[in-house]
Amino acid sequence: MGALFDSYIYNPIFEVLKFIYYQNLSFHDLGLSIVILTVLIRLILLPVFYKGAKDQTIIQKIQPHIKKIQLDHKDDKEKQARELMALYKEHRINPFSSILFLLVQLPIFFALFRIFSKEITVAVFPTLSFFGLIQLNEKSLTLTIAAALLQYFQTKMTLAPKLNNGPRDSMAANQKMMMYIGPLITLIVLFNLPSAIGLYWTVSNLFSIIQQFFINKKINIPEATESVN
Repeated sequence: MGALFDSYIYNPIFEVLKFIYYQNLSFHDLGLSIVILTVLIRLILLPVFYKGAKDQTIIQKIQPHIKKIQLDHKDDKEKQARELMALYKEHRINPFSSILFLLVQLPIFFALFRIFSKEITVAVFPTLSFFGLIQLNEKSLTLTIAAALLQYFQTKMTLAPKLNNGPRDSMAANQKMMMYIGPLITLIVLFNLPSAIGLYWTVSNLFSIIQQFFINKKINIPEATESVN
């Protein structure tokens, strides 16, 4: 399994990073090379990332309808499941797309983590800085905070607007809590890692924010106005 991971994920990503750096596509700036690599990865995987983000956004917007179905059929789980699947089909979404999104993202992140942790050395790249300002093999509080803030805004953009005068159920409370917990975890984890990882995370989050902006503009689902009790 490790050999397959190295052959089809780790080594190709590492070779692309070196190609970007040594072919002067980034003016021999390692930080800019990482930015270009991150954008390339996001563009290649755009269909998967976009589909996952779009489906999750729609699920957020139809939460009042999901909640109503769950309450209306709380004593008939089979009918509840049928009604929920009909709702998902109506809006052309896959409730499990976020799992696919995670399965695709994890091996790539593990490969990048290994590359940025082990290969960011002067033996491989003569210069290890980002525009001469940040040493990418060292910690960077600036990039750590930037990554956490961008994740906060990206998460906030995915949350559905609260119903007018509607109840704050446990799901809404959990979603709001995640808006803070996610960035906090990012802050703690990235603070102890090379800033190359923080740069990747920052650029990826920025890409997600831009993507989410267009998703939010495109999706137009009427909000439920009545309370769900």
